[in-house]
Amino acid sequence: MADTADTRTPAQIEADIERRRAVLAETLDEIGVRVHPKTIVGDAKARVVSNVDHTLGRAYVRVNGVVSQVKAQFVDEEGAPRLERVVPVAVLVVGVVGLLALGSRRRGR
Repeated sequence: MADTADTRTPAQIEADIERRRAVLAETLDEIGVRVHPKTIVGDAKARVVSNVDHTLGRAYVRVNGVVSQVKAQFVDEEGAPRLERVVPVAVLVVGVVGLLALGSRRRGR
């Protein structure tokens, strides 16, 4: 059977109790900070900002990819415009703008 007698002096026991009280007080302070409403709100805000940043980053990459694909349809590898594609689109845009202007002009009368 193991000897379970405490061989510490009363001063050593008191020092150990004081050390444990200090550790316990520090732990309680940490818990108090973690459960404080401002800390909880701050953590929630940080998570939301992180999620928004992540979502915006993914959206930026996706939009950038789409823009690159569209640009590739109208510009060749050297950067010169592909007139066979640019001219019909330009004519279509001018036509739509003209029709919209004509329609708003008629409604204005």
